[in-house]
Amino acid sequence: MKPWIIMSLGWTLALPLQLAAQPVELADLPHTESARAAIEQEPSVVRARHALEAAGHAGRKIAASPYEWTVGVDVQRRRYEAGSSSNEWTARIERPIRIGGKAELDQGLGDATVRLARAELGEARLEAARALADMWIAWLAAIQAGELAREQLSFAKSNATAVAKRRKAGDASLLDLNIAKSDEIEAQRQFDLAVAKKAKVAIRLQSRFPSLVMKPRPLSKPVELEQDEAQWRQHALAASDALQITQESLKLAELAAARARADRIPDPTVGIYTASEARSSQRIVGLSLSIPLGGTYRSEAMLEALKRVNVARAEHYRQRREVEQGIAETISEARTALRSWHLAEQSARMASENARLGQRGYILGEGDLQSLLLLRRQSVETASAALSAQAEALMARYRLLIDAHLIWGLADER
Repeated sequence: MKPWIIMSLGWTLALPLQLAAQPVELADLPHTESARAAIEQEPSVVRARHALEAAGHAGRKIAASPYEWTVGVDVQRRRYEAGSSSNEWTARIERPIRIGGKAELDQGLGDATVRLARAELGEARLEAARALADMWIAWLAAIQAGELAREQLSFAKSNATAVAKRRKAGDASLLDLNIAKSDEIEAQRQFDLAVAKKAKVAIRLQSRFPSLVMKPRPLSKPVELEQDEAQWRQHALAASDALQITQESLKLAELAAARARADRIPDPTVGIYTASEARSSQRIVGLSLSIPLGGTYRSEAMLEALKRVNVARAEHYRQRREVEQGIAETISEARTALRSWHLAEQSARMASENARLGQRGYILGEGDLQSLLLLRRQSVETASAALSAQAEALMARYRLLIDAHLIWGLADER
């Protein structure tokens, strides 16, 4: 089955039924396989993956408990009043044992440790995906900005040529020619800056995601959001790795508090021993039991753990509000950027047409140079504004899709 068919099926399942018929355009972004490979190789994701592997060992360590068997041997020499002596020894093996459900609590703590590390890996992937999408769109926008600068340079050269012709015909002054040449030089400078910026953005993108195959393509036209704010909020909250981290941290704190409460009853140490006494004529076999006497330390540890639960709960509520706020802001940014792009696009088309008509009129001997240059500058400014608004609208929309785990198979990694 072709990748785009699989992607369409994934979207049909992910979106509500009333939205399933609306295809989601991802032409601007790298393909899923390429993006996922780049994300997995991103340094912060690599670090988080190693942290998850370490957490797996930590979880098993917690579940196993630090208690181990202890082997001991005592050797002594007994001297009798009669002058004889006896070589005697005692051998023992003992181990503390967990009581009061502590083994089950430790298993829960181990599992929670792994879940927390997995959520942190998900957050690292999400941050890398956001960076990839933003940097990719910025790179495509920089390429288009370079093309715009090239067009403006060509326009400025045409203006300078037209002024030179009118100068020869006696219809333009030397001042006009110098102004036109100065405008051409400025256009060349702007073009050089656009080329340098394009190279800088490409270097940043390639440095962070070296496995990406960078094939430029025109930016697509921004579209309306597929869902309303309530649906975006529901998707993003359910998929939020940052919120999942605080949830798992809260569970971990609650389990730690339960473990500290259970630890107020000390674990006994049980063992078995054997001894040889009285010139090996006496053999002893017995059981040993020792119980620590709990005190202030254990009580304070429990109280500390309970307070840690309050801290984790407060952090969870804070994180939820922050996630909700971020979702609302991103939705607002996406819609505002879309409206701004529509207006900027209209303005850019009109300014470009005005500049073309102004140049044509100047060539035919109509209008003055100052008006022509003003029209060109307006064309440059409106075209740049339209491109910036287009890039911002696309970035905001893709941030929403990434936050909701609706592209690049991010939901499959949870």
